Amino acid sequence: MLQVATIREHKDHIIERLAVRNFSDAKTIINQVLTIDEKRKATQTELDNILAESNKISKEIGFLFKSGEQQKATILKEKTGQLKEQSKQLNEQLSNVQNELNNLLYQIPNIPNKLVPAGTTEEDNEEVFKEGNIPKLHDGAIPHWEIAKKYDIIDFELGTKITGAGFPVYKGKGAKLQRALINYFLDKNTDVGYQEVQVPYLVNEASGFGTGQLPDKEGQMYHVTGDNLYLIPTAEVPVTNLYRNVLLKESDFPILHTAYTPCFRREAGSYGAHVRGLNRLHQFDKVEIVRIEHPNNSYEALDRMVDHVKEILRELKLPYRILRLCGGDLGFTSALTYDFEVFSTAQDRWLEVSSVSNFETFQANRLKLRFKNADGKSELAHTLNGSSLALPRVLAGILENYQTENGIKIPEVLQKYTGFDIID
Repeated sequence: MLQVATIREHKDHIIERLAVRNFSDAKTIINQVLTIDEKRKATQTELDNILAESNKISKEIGFLFKSGEQQKATILKEKTGQLKEQSKQLNEQLSNVQNELNNLLYQIPNIPNKLVPAGTTEEDNEEVFKEGNIPKLHDGAIPHWEIAKKYDIIDFELGTKITGAGFPVYKGKGAKLQRALINYFLDKNTDVGYQEVQVPYLVNEASGFGTGQLPDKEGQMYHVTGDNLYLIPTAEVPVTNLYRNVLLKESDFPILHTAYTPCFRREAGSYGAHVRGLNRLHQFDKVEIVRIEHPNNSYEALDRMVDHVKEILRELKLPYRILRLCGGDLGFTSALTYDFEVFSTAQDRWLEVSSVSNFETFQANRLKLRFKNADGKSELAHTLNGSSLALPRVLAGILENYQTENGIKIPEVLQKYTGFDIID
């Protein structure tokens, strides 16, 4: 969420940058925010004046009672009753105005970084890096959903029977390969300093608002209505919320966490050939990395996160590319995002396996995540997160790119985790 002070100070710049997102209501909403904030400040000033007057009169009443001037004291007590009623009404007005202001602020996405290109769809994303050789597969090579059935390692129909479409069952070597990837990703992350945490898979409303999933993605989250809790769409939500309403010291930076969780997404309206098999699921496994950074260092940290994910994909020997997302494809809370895509040779298409993003102060403002700077003043921290990595499409890439006529070879770096070198 943007700060009102920032909006007031940089109004024209913010409207200009939000145009990169194709956010057509920017000017209207920004002006409404500033108007309502003036109303909020005027109401707060009126309330403060009444409270100050009430406190002054209360002291006078005490003095009058001590002096034996009970009649004057009684008259003033009646006045304090009137002031109390006025302050009650003003408190209600202030609460309503603040809610109106917050509802507007919740509609405004983050300001795109200057590196974010203009564009409307994923076709306008910029390819900034590509690496790895696309393998030449044998005649008769098949996509991963057929591989899964052939070797009985993932059962999509059984998952549909138990729950519904998008909830696969991993079996035998398929389950072991899934677990191997999780352990490998966690080890890679902890080896470079990320502290592993295990977090809840359900979060409350405050957590959803803190990282920006609510109200923007409310329809994409599974809601447990009886307890008003939400199944997490990503570990980013509970991990970042570890620092909600926290005041840090500069010496606490950087804060690095990694977590494995299942992720749950309704993906309403998703259908067609492009979502077959593991391409898009309602439940999937993911290992996440989250950083809390000093504002001066967050973009250097973003580059390090990108390099870290590069290293993992190099070790897996999967062909991949990196895209800088355009304004029209940028997530609501992000200031700058790099997507990693692995090439699926059997499907002849790129599959997204990671997004690495800097949110700057957008989440921190919602979370009230601050630190004391060198001058002793409170300042908002920067938050970042990335997939390191999302498993379904990485697994799809391995099954398709490593297939041979005799079975599915296991990437060398994973063999110590699987205990086998081929699925046959």
